[in-house]
Amino acid sequence: MKSVTLSDAQNLPLWRRPVTLLFLLAAMMPIAFSTWSALLNNFVIEVAGFDGADIGWLHSIREIPGFLAIGVIVLLMLFREQVLGVVSLVLLGVATALTAQFPSMGGILVITMLSSIGFHYYETVNQSLQLQWIDKARAPQTLGWIIATGSGATFLAYVLIVLTWERYDLSYSLVYWISGGITAAAALFCMFAYPQFESPNPQHMRFILRKRYWLYYALQFMSGARRQIFFVFAGFMMVEKFGYKVSEITSLLLITLVTTMVTAPLIGRVVQVLGERFALVVEYIGLAVIFLLYAGLYYLDWGETLAAALYVTNAIFFSLALALKTYFQKIADPKDIAPTAAVAFTINHIGAVFLPAILGYLWLTSPGLVFLCAAGMAIVSLILSLLIPRHPVEGNETIFVRLRAQLAE
Repeated sequence: MKSVTLSDAQNLPLWRRPVTLLFLLAAMMPIAFSTWSALLNNFVIEVAGFDGADIGWLHSIREIPGFLAIGVIVLLMLFREQVLGVVSLVLLGVATALTAQFPSMGGILVITMLSSIGFHYYETVNQSLQLQWIDKARAPQTLGWIIATGSGATFLAYVLIVLTWERYDLSYSLVYWISGGITAAAALFCMFAYPQFESPNPQHMRFILRKRYWLYYALQFMSGARRQIFFVFAGFMMVEKFGYKVSEITSLLLITLVTTMVTAPLIGRVVQVLGERFALVVEYIGLAVIFLLYAGLYYLDWGETLAAALYVTNAIFFSLALALKTYFQKIADPKDIAPTAAVAFTINHIGAVFLPAILGYLWLTSPGLVFLCAAGMAIVSLILSLLIPRHPVEGNETIFVRLRAQLAE
């Protein structure tokens, strides 16, 4: 397949340029993944009879490929990043299509593992390509638009589920086949329709763990642990505690997606103007408050209206996480981006592998305490975010760098 440098790629038609490919991939991935997520809680409860411990184990198994994302470094010795990303997306689509064909605990775990390999390896490579292909000056706003594009694709999937699920008495099998098939077909199109884009900075193809990236690693670790609690238990709560049906949980997700579509580009602009530290501080304060209110749903028996509002509000604050990507882009050696993306993805999933299973058992006796744990993690993240300098660059990764320089003077 023909290779094209990023500078020469600007002479290609708009639809064949690198950034356009990033937008297309951003639109195609959620069609499979978001549909899988929207139906999952109802599917495992209604078809497989899952309880809180079962759903915890499912998500722990699902996060193992994320924990092993460091294996991407080995695969990149054999394949180009762009090829690996597209092939991973094909795997995600095919596995999603097959989800409902194995309606047992063992079958669901196996097919979830396969789809998770596709999802996590795609996300690892995609994050690396975004940081290599997008200019630093425009990265926050462009990433905001990419997030909005993914939200738009998810919006379309959710609308179709809401409008057709009960009206046409759709089955889990049919919806999974359609969504997974669309993603796999689109990924195959991307494989053959686009040239191989060459980054101006060839990537190191070895394991890299640099001391000066320690704050980025710490924030990644806390982000993965905290986000997993929301992903596993917030939606499960809406079905288990408040009895949401497929159309209702999808409608809630739909409202969340509309909110993200509107706010993500604005958030990108905020990060660009006010900086990564400000954005992350706001995110973590907001998430701490939200998780405390989630706990109140159990301890103070607040109603489902507040629960739904918290679910939607959560998405706004999670969108601020793009600041973590641009923080790393600013402090990184350009040649470190691909291997560090793999390492960071593994670090991000350390807590994600163990927490769902452990907290799944805690959920059986004290669901509110699960959300209090998440609030505590948000507070730790807040403390760490205060260590980011106002203008991070390579050589000025934390506030301690300048502080040491001042003390040396």
